[in-house]
Formats: sequence, C-alpha cells, structure tokens
Amino acid sequence: MIKYISGILFAMLIFTSCADELNLYPHAAISPEGVTEKDLPALRIGMYNSVQNDPGTRSFIMFDILGGALATASGNPKDLINSTLSPLNSFIFEGWKGYFEALNNVNNLIINTDNFSHTALRNKTKGEAHYFRAYIYFCLVTRWGDVPIIRRNSIAQVPRDPVEEVWKFIEDDLDIAISLLENSSDYYYVSKNAATALKARVMLSQGKKTEAATLAESLINLGTYKLDSFEKIFRKQQNTEIIFSFENLMMESSINISDLFYNYSHPNKGQRAYLPAPEVISMYENGDKRKAISLDNVGGLDCINKYPSGQTGTDPVIVSRIAEMYLVSAEAQGRINGVNRLNELRKFRGLDEIYPATDNDYINAILLERKKEFLGENFMYHDLVRTGKAKEQLGIMDYQLLLPIPGKELQVNKNLTPNPGY
Repeated sequence: MIKYISGILFAMLIFTSCADELNLYPHAAISPEGVTEKDLPALRIGMYNSVQNDPGTRSFIMFDILGGALATASGNPKDLINSTLSPLNSFIFEGWKGYFEALNNVNNLIINTDNFSHTALRNKTKGEAHYFRAYIYFCLVTRWGDVPIIRRNSIAQVPRDPVEEVWKFIEDDLDIAISLLENSSDYYYVSKNAATALKARVMLSQGKKTEAATLAESLINLGTYKLDSFEKIFRKQQNTEIIFSFENLMMESSINISDLFYNYSHPNKGQRAYLPAPEVISMYENGDKRKAISLDNVGGLDCINKYPSGQTGTDPVIVSRIAEMYLVSAEAQGRINGVNRLNELRKFRGLDEIYPATDNDYINAILLERKKEFLGENFMYHDLVRTGKAKEQLGIMDYQLLLPIPGKELQVNKNLTPNPGY
C-alpha cells in the first residue's frame, strides 16, 4: 500500500474512534477545524491503512468461505458456510465492525477536504475518499442488505436504510470519485479507472446490464490494461492486468491471507485454516494457465496458491483487474453479444472457445469462469446470490442469502433490526 509509516501513526491519532461501531465519532481526536491542508498526506495514508486493515483478513475471502470454494480440515464446504453464518461468528462481527470503523475515517476526510481549496492534492484525496466510501458500502450491502447510510459521523443510533437507497448512495459516490480522479499512474493508488471498474461491478450487481457493459468496455478499450499472466499478477511483478490493489506492506498490515491457505510443510509455512473444496481442485481443465498459480500440492495437501508469502510476510490484495471487466462485459451483453469477450479470456488462459446453447448454460459458464479466474479473490458467494444460483449450488436456505447482523451490534444499537431467519 502506501509507504510512510510515520504518516500512518499521525493519521491514527487523528482518527481514533469509540468502540460502538454505529456510534462512531472522533474520540480524543483533533477536530476537523484543527486540520489543515498540510495534514492531507498523512490523513490520506491513514485512510488507505484503515480501509485495508480494519475489516480484518477474512473480509477479503469471506465470499470464498461462503461460496463453497473452501472447507476446513474437519468438514465440508456446507459445514463451513453454516458455522460462519451465525450472529455470534467473530469474523462476521469483525467485518461489520471494521467496515464502519473505516467508514468513520473516510467520512472525516471527506468533511476535511470540503473545507480546503481545490488543489490537485485535495481533489485527488477527496476522490479517493468517495471511492473508498463506495467500496465500503458495496461490501456492506452485498453482505447484509439494508444497512445504515452514514454521510456524517454521529453519536446517533441509526436504523438500516433500504437496499435501493444504499445502491444509489454508492453510485453517487462513484460519480463524484470519477469526476475528481485522474487515470491510473500506479495501481497501488485509487484512480478514475478504479472507480469506473467498481461502478461496472456495482451496475452488474443491480442487474443494470447496459450500464455495466458500457463501463467495462470503456476500460477494455482504453488500452491501459491488458490480460496478463497469473505469475505476474500474483507474484508481485509489474503487469498490465491490475486496476487497483492494496499493496499491503508488511510493516503496516495485519492482512495475511496466505497464512490461512498454506500448510506448515510449505517453505513459508502457514496454518491452513482453509483448504480448497474438492470441486475446486478438479475444476481446472488441462492446459489452463491459471491452475499452477491458483492451486498447489504441498506435502500431499492441496492449498490455495495465489498468496505466496505464508507466515513470512504479506501479499498484495487485488480489488479490481481487467479480467473482471471481460467477464462483466460478457455477462452483461448476454449470450449472443457477449460470448466473444468470454472466449477472449478463455483463449488467453489456454482454453478452447465455447458456445453455450441456452442463456442458462451461458450464465453457468460465466459463473464457472469467474470461479476459476477469481478463486481466493472474494467473489463467489455474491456471484451466486446475485444470479439466483446460491440455493441451487450451495444448498443454503432463503435466509442465508444475507449475512446475520452481529448479535453484539443488535444489543448496542436498539434501532437495528436482525435479518430474518437469524
């Protein structure tokens, strides 16, 4: 991510917050009136750090955990899904708590930038803040559905807002980000391109397929991004694929996905809290160039292989890359018009072209391609929920299409209501 630890420490002083996640406000902190434009670099660093770290490591693989891709050594994917989808699950609580803590920091920065003159740094920082608020709310709405929209930090105990209003809020924030940001010069920083990619994802999630395809195609045709090899993408080599990624430097990060995937026999070791489900191990065809980087067998045990550092460090956490735009465009344009984008990706990954005979076959082919492409990148559960395939493919109940509101939050904020069924 960003490289200046002294700035992070300063930002943490400014952005200290209280423990009640929906009662977030600056606590023992510098007031907005005390912040000047000279503080922007440190505040900006603190914002990146907070959004990356506060929701916790499992927030970056929660949709793999719930999407049937992973299992534990003692159970199958369904057991993992059922044990995770509990109001008492600590990782569900950690994600909810962390997203709202990060939102507190982002909202503070938006308020501060509103008071500054329109310099290049101010506009960039404000654009990044609106992107991150949209990103946080995308993570919230796709997990919990109705969630409180907090535009300004407050001590009020606020109720949940309808899903439709949350999606509108996300779109508005992304439009502001796109208007303020410039095209990418470094994929470890938020750019106009990153905001465009997130908006394409947002539109597809809502079924706004024309808008999703237009946005995805604008990035494909831009020329800045091209499909690249998995080795470059996931071994921290310069590449043309990534649109935005958290750099996730070891000195500032608590996000170590790799430790959850490798076993202790790996050279970099790991606790192997999660292993790939049997169907994941068998889903890659012969010649698929993604397989060796996606999966590895270490000491006779299969492991997810995209994050190579094990217990020795941290790896970048990719938020968006151009392969997603190919699959967004392919899905949004439909079977007749979109299949060429699907096949462009497949051919680049070493596979033959396919031409599904029905629309249902086509959606299943898209979902399988997304599963192979984005294993361990936090897509699967949401992909199945938004396409109406989750109950069929995961064997879950209606109420499990949303995550439970953490029990502790329901106790703290009496204006919150639980998701039905929990």
